[in-house]
Amino acid sequence: MKFYLVGWLWLCGTLFIPQVLALEFQGVWQQGAMLVGHAEPGSKVVFQDRVVSLTPQGYFVIGLGRDVKGPLVVAVSRGKDSRQYSYPVAQREYKIQRVDGVPQRTVTPPSAKVLERIRREGRLVRKARADNDQREDFLQGFHKPLEGPITGVYGSRRVYNGVPKNPHYGLDIARPTGTVVTAPAAGIVKLVYDDMYYSGGTLVLDHGHGLTSTFIHLSGALVKAGDRVVAGQAIAKVGASGRATGPHLDWRVNWFSVRLDPALVLEYFPAAQ
Repeated sequence: MKFYLVGWLWLCGTLFIPQVLALEFQGVWQQGAMLVGHAEPGSKVVFQDRVVSLTPQGYFVIGLGRDVKGPLVVAVSRGKDSRQYSYPVAQREYKIQRVDGVPQRTVTPPSAKVLERIRREGRLVRKARADNDQREDFLQGFHKPLEGPITGVYGSRRVYNGVPKNPHYGLDIARPTGTVVTAPAAGIVKLVYDDMYYSGGTLVLDHGHGLTSTFIHLSGALVKAGDRVVAGQAIAKVGASGRATGPHLDWRVNWFSVRLDPALVLEYFPAAQ
């Protein structure tokens, strides 16, 4: 929310007064991080070869991947003036998490037909995350969509039934099947899918400017694609569908295709109480 970000600038002891080509960032330059920046309204900001959308007040969001290396460059221009800013990126160490007892078919897909299903479902999720909607819901801050024991964290190297697989990109929160999941921030529901091969019940919520939340392993959805939801609204129910050993929510945050750490989003962008 705009008031939240302005409040942050006051807490830092400085009232932000726009200067030509100046950049300000909230967040941490660390692998997996989300950052909210501010530039003079009307500026052009480029990051990782992407022209970044600015709100009318000059706010924008960017994301850093799990394995990104620094320094990273943000270019800002306005009229004939241009400037580049370079930022180091803090590197992280990721633990190995061994997960046994998942359905073996989700470790080694049994047929070409299943592989085509997996690719088709992956395209649906990527499409749902690709929009650059100009809503500003991400500025409101975020709260945890579910309270419960943390059973999996972002970045951990996953070994399923003894087979090394891709890293985990979400925050796993264990609760019984049917427990209500709420929207961590306002947004528009972009995808509801009952049973994807790996992720089971899947819901994608768009917070604007390429920032999305994905909720997987659900037992059911309480909203439908196209619905506008507010922060704290009930949107789904915990399940154990897809590649899971028990009921839990796997909450993921993306900036377009860049996978972010939900724990860092909660730490640096908490919703106002």
